Amino acid sequence: MKALVLCTLVAAVAAWPYLGFQNDGAGGASTAQKQHDINYLLWKVYEDVQDDNLKQLGEVFDPEADTSHYSDDGAAAHKLVKELKEGRLLEQKHWFSLFNNRQREEALWLYDVLEHSTDWNTFVGNAAYFRHYVNEGEFVYALYAAVTHSPLTHDVVLPPPYEVTPHLFTNSEIIQEAYHAKMTQTPGKFRSEYSGSKRNPEQRVAYFGEDIGLNTHHVTWHLNFPFWWNDAHEGHHIARKGENFFWVHHQLTVRFDAERLSNYLSPVDELHWDKPLKEGFSPHTTYKYGGNFPSRPDNVNYEDVEGITRVRDLVLSESRIFDAIAHGYVIAKDGTKIDIKNSRGVEILGDLIEASEYSPNFAYYGSIHNLAHIIIGRQGDPHGKYDLPPGVLEHFETATRDPSFFRFHKYMDNMFREHIDSFAPYTKEQLEFSGVAVDNFAIDGKLETFFEDFEYSLLTAVDDAPGIEDVDISTVVSRLNHKDFSFNIDVTNNHEEEVLATVRIFAWPHRDNNGIVFPFDEGRWRAIELDRFWTKLSAGVNHIVRKSKDSSVTVPDVPSFQTLIQKANEALASGSELNLRQYESALGLPNRFLLPKGNSNGMEFDLVVAVTDGKADAAVDDLHTNTKFNHYGYRGVYPDNQPHGYPLDRRVDDERIFQSLSNFKQILVKITHQ
Repeated sequence: MKALVLCTLVAAVAAWPYLGFQNDGAGGASTAQKQHDINYLLWKVYEDVQDDNLKQLGEVFDPEADTSHYSDDGAAAHKLVKELKEGRLLEQKHWFSLFNNRQREEALWLYDVLEHSTDWNTFVGNAAYFRHYVNEGEFVYALYAAVTHSPLTHDVVLPPPYEVTPHLFTNSEIIQEAYHAKMTQTPGKFRSEYSGSKRNPEQRVAYFGEDIGLNTHHVTWHLNFPFWWNDAHEGHHIARKGENFFWVHHQLTVRFDAERLSNYLSPVDELHWDKPLKEGFSPHTTYKYGGNFPSRPDNVNYEDVEGITRVRDLVLSESRIFDAIAHGYVIAKDGTKIDIKNSRGVEILGDLIEASEYSPNFAYYGSIHNLAHIIIGRQGDPHGKYDLPPGVLEHFETATRDPSFFRFHKYMDNMFREHIDSFAPYTKEQLEFSGVAVDNFAIDGKLETFFEDFEYSLLTAVDDAPGIEDVDISTVVSRLNHKDFSFNIDVTNNHEEEVLATVRIFAWPHRDNNGIVFPFDEGRWRAIELDRFWTKLSAGVNHIVRKSKDSSVTVPDVPSFQTLIQKANEALASGSELNLRQYESALGLPNRFLLPKGNSNGMEFDLVVAVTDGKADAAVDDLHTNTKFNHYGYRGVYPDNQPHGYPLDRRVDDERIFQSLSNFKQILVKITHQ
């Protein structure tokens, strides 16, 4: 009888069923069902699937049974199954790094299978099947990437990475406490501290680099704009990808400098390959399997990473990139010249510095960004003498924990600045919005930052055992936040008709660490983008109130893993719609990071607003009604025709040009810290 049931089930699965899952009535699964499935595929990823339907599906699903359900006729599925059957895939319970070429290749094979699935039955069937066989880290990356890019999963919210793989975000001392709580069946809530001690000045800004929300932002951006993306393979082009690479890391760098100034530290210096890496780092984190993340002592001289890359390769790449900037063109693979003295120049430069698949000449210009992540990450064991696993720089989830991340990105940021500063400054005619004037610019509420406690679960950090129930285990970490406030902007539209306007708001520290006021040209390069939005201006006076929580630069915290599970299960049980649209994108910075930390005396910042011609700026329609986060081009929608940082992106030889603009207003504010 059991054999008969199993044969019937296998035959049914071969016909691509959806075993007991709720259907949306339109030939696919409901949003609640999809959210439920993704939740349980990622829940305790090192254990068996804890949903009976998914577990059963994974046991009997055949990825090669019907290739008509793939957009590539099953080519990706055939390839991955062949590698699996021939025993060439990375074993389970082993560390995974996206910067490891072979491991990335394997993860992308699974991503391809999921991405080419044309219906939810096929997508979830493959995910449930391969979860049982592929390396857990590869599986998590492939599923996160597929949910990010597949049209089948637009409404699915990915659980916060720090609760899916908490060992990458949580100090190993706390992980040990979590295991003790599980083994003794004693609920526990443990206080996490940042790595290092007060003897290390870098500890003053550890709250920034080690913030789990910032880590999530960094890994999410690289999931949305992956360096491995190939247009011919994926079927579409990611607009302005190289420029976005520059801008997101530029913003991280200038924000880090602002945090340093608020803590009485000098702005971070760029690194040099011929000089020692001054700051060491001890991560205090461990892989789930594979040992501790390597530490690095102070004053390390860079060494080649055996079998991967040499320091001199990076020096050569750097020299060739600066040559390209000086000449105003890059040399393509076929030897032709590509002009970068134009609006696309930053995009091309970003593609070859990273270097992504979009690089016009990978063989000549190399891959400074990706290879440097490996070189810096491996300086604790560059020759593999101790067989240590990859360092924190070799994971986007953990990279910002290491202060060297910001030194390295300052180094690349200066490359971009040299290129952008080669452009002529904007003229007054290019900057003004004729007939529009900013009459007043002020803040409603206090610009005040503070630290708050945040709790997240560690249930997925510990292993299960037969007969041993889960107990509540969590950690509490201190994180930066700010009080809510609003921008109040009075704008006069002297036209007789309504006009569309773009409102851009920036801030930069008023003084350096020696108390010297930043010149306008230096300040504008250090400008932190606080908001960018579109609004309709009626004829006459307009009063604009823009709340800090509505900033297009930031996103709210994603609900906890257990909250996502609960909401999806409740929606399935009641047959109601699951609406998590406000959390669909985690691309932006956490909203609580909108303001840099102030200090007790009140740290001075220059705050500027620029109101420009929205009709000329807008790349898509109806941006004034848009509430979705699309700052970097979410889901392929890039909103702005202007370059990132406009109108402060180009050098300013004479700040009086800005002071004479009616559509520009600059004020001095203070950010205090409790």
